[in-house]
Amino acid sequence: YAPTRCAAVQTSAEQGVLPPCHHHEAVHDPQLVPCTCPLFSCPWEGHLEVVVSHLRQTHRINILQGAEIVFLATDMHLPAPTDWIIMHSCLGHQFLLVLRKQEKYEGHPQFFATMMLIGTPTQADNFTYRLELNRNQRRLKWEATPRSVLECVDSVISDGDCLVLNTSLAQLFSDNGSLAIGIAITTSKVHNAETEM
Repeated sequence: YAPTRCAAVQTSAEQGVLPPCHHHEAVHDPQLVPCTCPLFSCPWEGHLEVVVSHLRQTHRINILQGAEIVFLATDMHLPAPTDWIIMHSCLGHQFLLVLRKQEKYEGHPQFFATMMLIGTPTQADNFTYRLELNRNQRRLKWEATPRSVLECVDSVISDGDCLVLNTSLAQLFSDNGSLAIGIAITTSKVHNAETEM
């Protein structure tokens, strides 16, 4: 457990609890990746190979390991904009889950969840991620190809290439203000078929 708000609390090998982080704007240089932790207006920029060490050392974000994990976002009632972020290590790569509470229209906050590979867009195309909400005999799944951290989270949300929940749907799947999201990452079927040829 790291004592900062942007750190993941690992309650077991397969479950992480993460307090929310607050959003900041970032300007992207094509050669450099800005800090992807929205807790602070962090001016850091660096190459892809040092993003993970920056997030771990500067913002004390733990990496949860395993093909399938459960991410628990707490304090869902906090006002928008609010971000929750966690790193997930799987299949020899690191991924970043970003859950954002943001007003799509004034007075109507929505939740946006996406998985981003700490790698290039070409590498990201080799994977598929699944987000799953399961509570009160209801199940909701979102499956997609992760985007690269070289792309801006804001543009992913603007494009709608993410799981989107309105407030009432998020409340339906939450438990006392916490939202449990099951995360699974696999290699994409297209990539597997090309490898076999």
